[in-house]
Amino acid sequence: MFGLLLSLCCAWQGNEPVREHAVGMMGSINQVLLPGTELEAKPYNDRKIPVLVRVRSARPSGTDYLYDIEFQGYDPGTYDLRDYLRRKDGSSLDGLPALKIKIVPIRPPGQVEPNALQLDQSFWLGGYRWWLIIGGALWFAGLAAIIYYGFWPRRRTAAGILNQPVTLADRLRPLVERALSGQAQPTELASLERCLHSWWRQKLGMNDQAVQMTAVKLREHDQAGPLLQQLELWLHRPGTQKQVDVSQLLEPYRNVEAHALDRWESRT
Repeated sequence: MFGLLLSLCCAWQGNEPVREHAVGMMGSINQVLLPGTELEAKPYNDRKIPVLVRVRSARPSGTDYLYDIEFQGYDPGTYDLRDYLRRKDGSSLDGLPALKIKIVPIRPPGQVEPNALQLDQSFWLGGYRWWLIIGGALWFAGLAAIIYYGFWPRRRTAAGILNQPVTLADRLRPLVERALSGQAQPTELASLERCLHSWWRQKLGMNDQAVQMTAVKLREHDQAGPLLQQLELWLHRPGTQKQVDVSQLLEPYRNVEAHALDRWESRT
């Protein structure tokens, strides 16, 4: 008797008018009794699926289930909700009555559709990529200017200082320091004394005077005398060292080119 009633109910549901719902609007079928094991909605894996179905509730009723089902249609047309349902135990849907719905468009037939949106390719009103390129180019140009004007002048100045020729004072300092410590060779000191005599005679315009006379004058000269006197002391009275300020001794040669004595050295 129950089976007969269920058949009549299913037959009545099969003859029920198709439910109509507008595109995008949520619809529902409530308190529908469906035979077989419990149903569930198929996974929503395809974004182009025309109807989205969700089983809101499923309550046992004897050997069947009483369902509340929600759906939402995206494309106009007639659909059977059975195509979007499955049984939880994986069994067949045989004997399940049709659950047809009709999705109708909101706009009336023949209405003109809006024009498709077109991207503006203009340089000034769009062109975001061009603005990125221009901004990147300006950024790199600014970085290059900072490096060129901020760091390279310092490097050029440092390189100029390193490459700057040493003075005659710098060249004579090692020999003078070795002489103070008693490590200088007499031949080195004698050669330096002769070079200095010749250089100072040239510098002070004494070349036309006798060597004996200029030697006395140079020993008494305020600039030439200190180093010449010290050389004479190291050569002829070794061991009688006295405290000497090397910087003050070499001060007259501070602004003299390092190789000023070379041509006089070649004559000795």
